[in-house]
Amino acid sequence: MVIVTHNGKFHADDAWAVAVLHILFPEAEIVRTRDPATIEAGDFAVDVGGVWDPATGRFDHHQKGFDGVRMSGVPYASAGLVWREYGARCVAALALQHAGQQLDEETAQQMAYAIDGDIVQYLDLSDVGAAKNAPGGYGLSAVVSGYNPNWMDEERLGYGAEAEAFRLAQFRKVMAFLTDVMANAVKYRVGATLALSQVRQAEVLENGRLLFLKNAALPWTSVVRKEMPKVLFVISYSRSEDRHMLHAVPATVDTFDARADLPESWAGLRDADLAAVTGVADAKFCHNGRFIAAAKSYNGAYAMALQALEAVDSGATPLFVPRPPVTPMS
Repeated sequence: MVIVTHNGKFHADDAWAVAVLHILFPEAEIVRTRDPATIEAGDFAVDVGGVWDPATGRFDHHQKGFDGVRMSGVPYASAGLVWREYGARCVAALALQHAGQQLDEETAQQMAYAIDGDIVQYLDLSDVGAAKNAPGGYGLSAVVSGYNPNWMDEERLGYGAEAEAFRLAQFRKVMAFLTDVMANAVKYRVGATLALSQVRQAEVLENGRLLFLKNAALPWTSVVRKEMPKVLFVISYSRSEDRHMLHAVPATVDTFDARADLPESWAGLRDADLAAVTGVADAKFCHNGRFIAAAKSYNGAYAMALQALEAVDSGATPLFVPRPPVTPMS
């Protein structure tokens, strides 16, 4: 089997697309060229060839008249075209390989949709010039671009076979990097799915306003935010650090706003200074942003949680009030 993509400078969209196919067809040869006969002979042609036809393995978006677009309105480039066709299969393969979990088709497809929304669409947007996926030079597309040989490499290597071999080696490095990105995205989502039942069954204290998790590594924020509206704070045990964490519950997905902050007098304090303010001998720290604190023992973290709830009840710590939607001016 042969996967063909264009030679010359590579981008995140073609590198992601080829990486997806290589996960599913690891024995496939990767050829980078613009030779029409080689492209025609390939089992897959990615970001080259002027044809979009998944049935024949063709995934280009540069041809005149191409109008592939997501239901959200985000246009497709080669990353999205390949992910649309093979994303669920790729997710299932990575879940089995990296998490030991056999996913049913519906779960794999839903995770593929989520990864498209979080990652793939931004690679496509960047490739078609519609948007940057992050400010500055460290969006994923910019990071991938940095693997290309620069002018100093080209002066050193020339423009012949040696330069092409170097560029192919760099392309394979990018593929390996993006494969790790995919694997981590899948592992996170598999872990979040498996954690749901443990978070839902966690011990609820103080009339539903405090939750205790026995493992701080469990991804809990989404389910608590969506399903447990009364919970203001979460205690969790960090096995890696052997201490108990006290978390404020995020009120929104994309801000640091919490349903209730930890007490203002704790902000930025550590060890003896925090112990003096809280009266908790094994208090360890409170972040200056007042969204997380720690104590060595469960009893210490619980005592701090009670103080945080008292601050809310007394009005010293106000509850988060969602901002009203902005009404467009007529």
